Amino acid sequence: VQLQASGGGLVQTGGSLRLSCVATERTFGSYGMGWFRQAPGKEREFVAAIAWRGSPTYYANSVRGRFTISRNHAKNTLYLQMNSLKPEDTAVYYCAPRRDTGDWYNVGAYLFWGQGTLVTVSS
Repeated sequence: VQLQASGGGLVQTGGSLRLSCVATERTFGSYGMGWFRQAPGKEREFVAAIAWRGSPTYYANSVRGRFTISRNHAKNTLYLQMNSLKPEDTAVYYCAPRRDTGDWYNVGAYLFWGQGTLVTVSS
């Protein structure tokens, strides 16, 4: 499976963006999926995740209530709706399929990373 993230860009504080992650194969539907982000000089961190059925979902405390993860199996696509964006949300965002087991919030629980998309939030 290959993953391609898109939808990033430059937005002002308080604005919104919707990220998409398209998978090349339908086997995408059998994986739990996650969004992670990495800011310059920082480690990659968990943002949100979703089980293969579409629930449950998981969020980092820093984005809960502002971001929403969802998926569309028919389109082999994972989404991240980001509202009320803050400058600290600035990062490259990556999607990844999760292993069968492991902590949903842990980088090590994910199989590989798609090409990221840059989100820049100006103050």
